[in-house]
Amino acid sequence: MVRCPKCATEVDVDEDEVEEGEILACPECETEMEVVQIHPVKVNAISDDEDDEDEEDEESDDEDGVVEDDDEEEEEDDA
Repeated sequence: MVRCPKCATEVDVDEDEVEEGEILACPECETEMEVVQIHPVKVNAISDDEDDEDEEDEESDDEDGVVEDDDEEEEEDDA
């Protein structure tokens, strides 16, 4: 039995049935947790912040690409 690091709900985990690195989901708050130790079972919450930052970076890259394309078209018009 482990507790969700976010909401402290007890999550029923059999240490004989999980593997280190396995991803579990809290039934209450749906936080994803990675099993970091088996005997006894310990878990760490997987941060959603990293995913959000990656998405923001991709959006920034897309915006930059559009600006660069516009610049190239303006140069062609001037020529």
